[in-house]
Amino acid sequence: MSKLWGGRFTKQTDQLVEEYTASITFDKELAEEDIQGSLAHVAMLGKCGILPLADVEKITDGLHLVSNRIKRGEQEFSIGDEDIHMNIEKALIDEIGPVGGKLHTGRSRNDQVATDMHLYLRKRVVHFVGLLAKLQEALIGQAKANLDTIVPGYTHLQRAQPILFAHHLMAYVSMFQRDAERLTDSYKRVNTLPLGAGALAGTTFPIDRHFVAGRLGFERVYENSLDAVSDRDFILEFLSNASLIMMHLSRLSEELILWSSNEFAFVELDDAFCTGSSIMPQKKNPDVPELVRGKTGRVYGNLMGLLTVLKSLPLAYNKDMQEDKEGMLDTVKTLDGALQLFAPMISTMKVNKERMRQAVNQDFSNATDIADYLVNKGMPFRQAHEVIGKLVLYSIEHKKYLLDLELSEYHSFSKLFGDDIYNVLQPEHVVNARNVYGGTASVQVAAAVERAEAALQQLQDWHKEYAEKSK
Repeated sequence: MSKLWGGRFTKQTDQLVEEYTASITFDKELAEEDIQGSLAHVAMLGKCGILPLADVEKITDGLHLVSNRIKRGEQEFSIGDEDIHMNIEKALIDEIGPVGGKLHTGRSRNDQVATDMHLYLRKRVVHFVGLLAKLQEALIGQAKANLDTIVPGYTHLQRAQPILFAHHLMAYVSMFQRDAERLTDSYKRVNTLPLGAGALAGTTFPIDRHFVAGRLGFERVYENSLDAVSDRDFILEFLSNASLIMMHLSRLSEELILWSSNEFAFVELDDAFCTGSSIMPQKKNPDVPELVRGKTGRVYGNLMGLLTVLKSLPLAYNKDMQEDKEGMLDTVKTLDGALQLFAPMISTMKVNKERMRQAVNQDFSNATDIADYLVNKGMPFRQAHEVIGKLVLYSIEHKKYLLDLELSEYHSFSKLFGDDIYNVLQPEHVVNARNVYGGTASVQVAAAVERAEAALQQLQDWHKEYAEKSK
């Protein structure tokens, strides 16, 4: 079978070359976007008088027939036709005859594929903003249910200071808020139309690029035809944003894995999000967070892969750029799976408040507050730091915690200690002493929850508006 572009060639393409260079095995995922772009393009060709309206109507009807056949799973894709564009064009010609070949007037596969990917990512960016909003909602729900739950806060994975568990969860709400903001900010760069750039220099036909942009809902068009077909920075930006989201998910995954272990026993994940062992019947494994943690490297790899592909390509299009799709499609699938699972996993998670409180009562995470106590009594901080260090060492050697010590024992380290030291050491006092904006005091965390709920509402409103626009 001759190629649609085969006029210049005297030999058939080698079978191995066809298999090696074809992209239809993965870019068939862009079928819906390819037809969407073609419908807008052919409408423009008719509006500008480049094609007779009878041809436009016939091509339009044919594209809808091909689209319906693809949706029903009845369309066969051929490696011999290389990519999704040629497969759809071939199917269109088979459906309506040679007039289908007029569809490609005034465009190239170079600007066509760039348009497909803009359309594809535009919808996914909106989708992921919606999923991040659901995850934030789940985290905020758990935070509101644990505004009185105290847990050890860690640095270096060593107990540092007691904090509200809600405060810990709200840290992730803030991270995912920035992730969502990065996606919403990137939308304007994804929502830029490359169609009309041709192969690299534009086209001799009197096309109307802004008409096509309007039909497809793009806010603007690429200013430079070379830039439009030769860069994939909008994909790199998405891959970078996706990597940051996965990084945050991976960090939270690590904590869920630790917290659900017997050694911590701070939380229990719902059975629906865990698996068992084929040999050890007692096991309940946190497979979902473990896989999310593992798949994070895969998303990083897709980012680095495309950066490497593009790093030394001369303008304009090069076949290397075919490598832009598999990593993008894989990242979309990987990120979608992780976010779809995380929100319900968080919302159904059981929190062991008693175990958390027990952990707080059996450590020295309130030591900083004793140092601050001495500073408020007039002792320089560095001297207070040394005194409390020796006090902690004494407690460890005598197998006691700070609340277990007698006042006489405190006096052996400093006469500044009074009876009020025992109130200062209470976990609730330690937590609520951090009454600064962004701190762990209950009043500050409650205010942070309110602010987060307001920001979440704005995010949900954005998602609703742009989900409608990107249909």
